[in-house]
Amino acid sequence: MDIGIVVGDARGPSSARDLVDRAEQVRDAGLGTVWASKSMGWDALVALATVGAAVPGLRLGAGVVPVPVRHPLVLASQALSVQAATGNRLTLGIGAGVAALTERMFGLVGDRPAHRLREYLEVLLPLLRGEGVDHRGATLTAFGQVDVPDAEPPEVLLAALGPRMLRVAGELTAGTITWMTGVRTLGEHIVPTISRVNPGARVVAGLLACVTDDEAGVRQQVAEQFALAGQVPEYRAMLDREGVAGPGDVVVVGTESTVVGHLDRLRDAGVTDFMAMPYGSAREQARTLTVLAG
Repeated sequence: MDIGIVVGDARGPSSARDLVDRAEQVRDAGLGTVWASKSMGWDALVALATVGAAVPGLRLGAGVVPVPVRHPLVLASQALSVQAATGNRLTLGIGAGVAALTERMFGLVGDRPAHRLREYLEVLLPLLRGEGVDHRGATLTAFGQVDVPDAEPPEVLLAALGPRMLRVAGELTAGTITWMTGVRTLGEHIVPTISRVNPGARVVAGLLACVTDDEAGVRQQVAEQFALAGQVPEYRAMLDREGVAGPGDVVVVGTESTVVGHLDRLRDAGVTDFMAMPYGSAREQARTLTVLAG
C-alpha cells in the first residue's frame, strides 16, 4: 500500500512556501507521493505544478478535481501542462463534485452524476492521448484537440462511492478515490464492487490521520469541524453503510501502534493507496508523518 500525504488547501489556507515546505517534509521522511485537492483556495493542479517544479522526484496526485465547471478541453490542457512541467509525474483524479454545491454555487445541474461522468471521460481520455474529438452528446459538446509537447497521458482515477459510479471508474479509469469512507465499507463495498469490473483497479482511500495521546479529543474535534461534510448525501451514505455517526468515527487516530493497526486493516481491505491528511497540532502532525513514513 503506497502512502501519500495531502499538502494542499484541504489542510487549511496555504502559501506557495507552505506547499513546498510540506512536500519537502514528505520527501525527507522517505515517502514518495503528495496529493492536492480542489478546495476554495489553491487550484489543485496549479498547486501540484508548484510542488513538482520545486521538489523533484515526488509522485503527484490530484485528489480530486471536480469537473462540472471544467470542460474536458480545458482540463486536458491543464493536466498535460502539469505533465510537461513536472516530467510526467501526475495522477489525475476527477470527480462529479458535491451535487448540492454544484447547483448552489454555479447554478449547474448535478443530477445523474454517473451518466455525466461516463460521457465526460469518453471525451477527456482521448484528449489526454492527444487525439482530436468531435462530440455532441446528451450532456456535453466538444470539438478540438490538445497538443502539449513532452506530455504523456496521466493515469486517471474517478472519485466513486456508489455502485454506478464505481462501475464507470472500473470500466474507464485506473481506479477510484474515496473520501471519509471507513475500513469496513472499503473492504465490503468499494473494493469488491470496482474489482468485479477491473480486478487491477487502484483504490485510493483518503482519510484524516492523527497520531495522538488524546484519541477521544481528536475524534470530537473532527466531529465538530467536519459536521457539515458528514451531512453531504454522498458521504452520509458511506457513513451509514459503515454504521457510524459521523466523520469523527472514521478518522485514523490514536497512538503509534493504534494507527499502524488501522493502516494494516486498510491494506487488508484491498486499499492500494492511502491518501493521508495529517491532522491536529504541529507536534501531532509531525508524529503522524513519522509513523506513516515508517
